[in-house]
Amino acid sequence: MSARLEIKEFLKEEATKPLSVEDIAEEFNVPRHQRQEFEKVLDSLVKEGFLYRSSRNLYGIPEKFNMIRGRVERNPKGFAFLIPDNPEKEDVFISSDNLNGAMNNDKVLARFLPHSHGEKEEGEVVEIVDRANDHIVGVLDNYKRYGFVIPDNQRINTDVFVPQEALKGAEDGDKVVVEITRWPERNRNPEGRIVEILGKKGESGVDLEALIRQLELPQEFPAEVKHRAEELSGEIPSEEIERRKDCRDLTLFTIDPDEAKDFDDAVSVERLGDNSVRLGVHIADVSHYVKEGSVLDEEAYQRGTSIYLVDRVIPMLPERLSNDLCSLRPREDRLALSVFLDYQLDPFELEDYEIEETIINSNYRLTYDEVRDIIKDDDEDKKQEYSDILDDLNLMARLREKLLSGRRLRGTIEFEFPEVKVILDDQGRAVDLQKRQHGMPEEMIEVFMIAANRVVAEEAYWREAPFIYRVHDTPDADSIKQFNEFIHNFGYHIKGGESGDVHPGALQELLDEVSGKDAENVIETMMLRSMKKAIYSPVNIGHFGLSLDCYCHFTSPIRRYPDLIVHRIIKELANQGRLEKNRRRQLEDELPAVADHCSVQERKALNAERDSVDLKRIEYMEQHIGNKFTGIINGVTGFGFFVQLDNTAEGLVHVEDLTDDYYQYHEDLQALIGERTKKTFRLGDTVEVRVIRANVEERELDFVLADME
Repeated sequence: MSARLEIKEFLKEEATKPLSVEDIAEEFNVPRHQRQEFEKVLDSLVKEGFLYRSSRNLYGIPEKFNMIRGRVERNPKGFAFLIPDNPEKEDVFISSDNLNGAMNNDKVLARFLPHSHGEKEEGEVVEIVDRANDHIVGVLDNYKRYGFVIPDNQRINTDVFVPQEALKGAEDGDKVVVEITRWPERNRNPEGRIVEILGKKGESGVDLEALIRQLELPQEFPAEVKHRAEELSGEIPSEEIERRKDCRDLTLFTIDPDEAKDFDDAVSVERLGDNSVRLGVHIADVSHYVKEGSVLDEEAYQRGTSIYLVDRVIPMLPERLSNDLCSLRPREDRLALSVFLDYQLDPFELEDYEIEETIINSNYRLTYDEVRDIIKDDDEDKKQEYSDILDDLNLMARLREKLLSGRRLRGTIEFEFPEVKVILDDQGRAVDLQKRQHGMPEEMIEVFMIAANRVVAEEAYWREAPFIYRVHDTPDADSIKQFNEFIHNFGYHIKGGESGDVHPGALQELLDEVSGKDAENVIETMMLRSMKKAIYSPVNIGHFGLSLDCYCHFTSPIRRYPDLIVHRIIKELANQGRLEKNRRRQLEDELPAVADHCSVQERKALNAERDSVDLKRIEYMEQHIGNKFTGIINGVTGFGFFVQLDNTAEGLVHVEDLTDDYYQYHEDLQALIGERTKKTFRLGDTVEVRVIRANVEERELDFVLADME
């Protein structure tokens, strides 16, 4: 155990009161000449929020001071929730008055308030451990002698004051990047200086550039990172080939979307007998090239994930790695980390598995559409083209059915929200919105990857190795009870819903029951809102949504940093049988911060991807002002209701445009009801609307009901 961990464990488990530096140093027999270095360790633990130092310079674990460490997630309405570092802890409500200068995504220590009145415990920010928003993107509101930058991110609820000398030539209405020079305090705005002018608000391309800056990720890799990537040899040394399992004679192939450029997973299947098959999931061995502590590794860690915007990809790794050395291109030798899973088909069960370092050579690069043509549509031309792997594909399709049945028996929750592909013209403007298919081929690869992720996580768990798990906590009991009360309006209920103690299988039974019904979309939406977010954590609490005791991300190391960490740990376990003592100490100390950072980067990426699609959806709908569409009500508020069209665009019907009556909002029913007519608009209703306004800059799309014009 590292010194840092020993100090934390001692203060958590053994200390009976807050202690001074001298008390702690004496407990650990620290010589006087090493006291200064020891104090630096304590100071670093305080700065990171793992310890709290009182006004009397006494140290202790935050929990023993009635505090909790976590990250602030602000709501556009001003209040916030503290998302605890420990995934087993409940979120804590924090009012805008009790944020004490904390901004969205800041790492803080919060103290519980003694008299909470709501359903959740309430707290106040005591100390800000780490600031997350040193640069903010927004629109400048210029008053000549000073200005305010209004943030694009609605979760940053405070405008940034910019004095005249810090405007740097920016004009009113410019989209800018402002660097914070003074953090906010109670009743005082943050202060900053303009560091980049992106262009005029509303200009073509400016909004996507703003999204990229908001992520604080450069599009270009630093010169040294690119240089190191280009230096990597494409030749695989003979000694590396000799020490690995040679799978180059094994028939395997990649299956990806049409537009994919990096192929980090390939699959294979072998018959072991009349009733047994071996599934192979082969993942690019990125860790062979990206060594721990290297400049490539440090850059990948900072980025955390690849980001897929509508018009571009911001990769985690340079192209030399992502599209070349680590991409499992057909007919090229590649290094991989392979998971072999042996299944008995009838009755279906996993008999054995192996995780091995391999060298592979992919036979084909297939697309989802090609597999669909072969298996589902019985396309003779495609079947002829891939005749040598036709039996493999049919066997994989059978294995998919078996794995899906196992998921259903476990109670995995399977949402079916439509995804959209935005089609752009040569100028980058949206010209079409197409729904993405998620059928047999997509499901097949998904269940194969989940199977591999599961056994890798179990391997690490049973070996008691420090690890990064993908965890999904059980929903709050209050959230489930509220959701159960809501679906009663539609004539449904869930087992255990009254108590809030629900099994994921009960939620999937409900989804099966409403499948194809008018209320399907709205019930899925409200169910998702009642659940917690999946995150990365060194503490394994299982994965509620997948109904698994152990789960991790292993299958995409080209684009996800946690997968790269998992590869390194699994390879060490495979090669050495166990982790060395010092290595365990290092991982135990580092993994909590790594998991937290990767969770934050993932949320940033998802928000940016969603925002880029929303922006282009509205841009597309600008061409259809005045046109009629049919849609489903997927959100109801006091000021109107939101309607989602079949093309996935979503707009608002304002309550003031409901001209046949005065409408009142009934939260318990999630409905607007007319005072006189009792006409009701509620979640799940189908309505016909006309587009009357599309504002890309404000991300607003407005409808009116076609029969109330």
